[in-house]
Amino acid sequence: MLAVYLRPEGRRLAALAVFLLAGTAVQLASPQIIRTFIDTAATGGADAPLERLWMLAGLFIAVTILAQLLQIGSTYFSEQLGWSATNRMRQDLATHALHLDMAFHTAKSPGELIERVDGDVAALAAFFSQFILQIIGGALLLAGILIVLYLQDWRIGVLLTGFAVVAGLVLHAIRRIAGGRWERLREAWSAFSGFLEERLAGLDDVRANGGGPHVMRRMGEVNAELLDANVAAARRGHWIFLTASALFSIGFGMALALGVWLFQRGEASIGTVFMFMQYAGMMSLPIMLIGQQLQQFQAASASLNRIRDLRAIQAELTDGPGVGWEGRRTDAPAVGFEALTFAYRADTPVIRGLDLQVPAGEVMGLLGRTGSGKTTLTRLLFRLYDPQGGAVTLDGVDIRGARLAELRGRIGLVTQEVQLFDASIRDNATLFDPAIPDARITEVLEDLGLGDWLSRQSSGLATVLRAGGGLSAGEAQLLAFARVFLKDPGLVVLDEASSRLDPATDQLIERALDRLLGADGTGRRRTAIIIAHKLSTVQRADRIAILDQGRLMETGRRAELEADPESAYARLLRTGLEEVMA
Repeated sequence: MLAVYLRPEGRRLAALAVFLLAGTAVQLASPQIIRTFIDTAATGGADAPLERLWMLAGLFIAVTILAQLLQIGSTYFSEQLGWSATNRMRQDLATHALHLDMAFHTAKSPGELIERVDGDVAALAAFFSQFILQIIGGALLLAGILIVLYLQDWRIGVLLTGFAVVAGLVLHAIRRIAGGRWERLREAWSAFSGFLEERLAGLDDVRANGGGPHVMRRMGEVNAELLDANVAAARRGHWIFLTASALFSIGFGMALALGVWLFQRGEASIGTVFMFMQYAGMMSLPIMLIGQQLQQFQAASASLNRIRDLRAIQAELTDGPGVGWEGRRTDAPAVGFEALTFAYRADTPVIRGLDLQVPAGEVMGLLGRTGSGKTTLTRLLFRLYDPQGGAVTLDGVDIRGARLAELRGRIGLVTQEVQLFDASIRDNATLFDPAIPDARITEVLEDLGLGDWLSRQSSGLATVLRAGGGLSAGEAQLLAFARVFLKDPGLVVLDEASSRLDPATDQLIERALDRLLGADGTGRRRTAIIIAHKLSTVQRADRIAILDQGRLMETGRRAELEADPESAYARLLRTGLEEVMA
């Protein structure tokens, strides 16, 4: 998977390779300079040529400075490479998650998805930015040291090669043992993020109902699980560091023993023995770094597995072949629900064999108690879910044959709770459509009674709104109407707000609704489905449909049902619509 994101980074990879190779060569040269310095001083004694010694000392300082500069360059390109690649991965993962079915998003909390899209990718970025630098760079240095040692004396080469192989096998074995602990830790973090997000989102309900002690008790349990997972992962991870340290001591001792033996036999100078020690120390450094990175690799592997799991999930709802609706976005279609059956869970049907027709250009008032299936019908109309039986049609065409973009482009939606984004008023009104001109946005906002509100904003349409705040409930509702007018679809779904608004704002919303439905004589007729809570809204409907536990209880023209004292609709009017529909 990572190779896909590294492919566009060819230039940075090439630059990093140059810096790593040059840095390795410079590091390998340092012990050679020191060996020459020591042997020159030892053999010459008091008569050692000072000019040559000063030259070697200066060369060593220059090589050391060059090594640091090359290390800085390697670090720069490594960080650039790691974060550029993983940023593209984060973007692709977020796009993939946004295209998954509603069933997936219902099952996963926003906190869990944030942890996967951001937390797991950030863990990969932190690891990957060091992977090339420390593991690949360390491997190059290790190979270079062994080559130099073989050229110097095959016995020291064989000894330290065996040491490197054993060290690598031991570290690999520990990594495999500890891997599952890091997987568990990432899952624990995901659960903690999901818990925190859900409780903060429901803070008002928790406070109002005295649920604070329960939430804190549950948070203690989640924290305890996170602590256990963290301690278990850290305990296993420390074994890698301790093992690397022990191996470092063993390797250093082996090099010292062999060097002393060769010196005593007259087969190595004191400078050569010191060089062996230097290379043994340099060899242990990449082993320790590789050990540390293997510890991080456990966490990165767990993150990568979770990312792969998310990428493996595919949307069941896919684009249809298309039905030729291009250019018909503003046409008012006839809507049909034909023998419709649907269940979120297999054992609990929500819609049961429902047949309902909404003629083109007419308004259908949808009534029913909470849980009767009203909102589910609108979700099926937008094709957020597919029914298990029957079909939803527009102008007699099954919507499953349409492309999702052309289907949803024909439908406007006004919900009870209006979602605001951390974005400008322009982007919130157009839902990020740059094709809509500012003049049109301003015109619509003024027509809806938001002109004074807009004039009070410091930067006009460029003023940034904050999610969850900054607008009253009435202003948010009017902004939702503005979105529909700017989109200008032929079919509108309105889930009427049940909350009470001040009379002035309520009057503005009533006027906006008249314009939307073409009841004020200035606009065209749209097909509309209204989930109504107020009598004034129901009276705008041409037809009424009453649902009860997913079944169609009654439907007909509103005036005819209202005139029939035996109809369920007439009984609702006598009882009090707002009370019964609550």
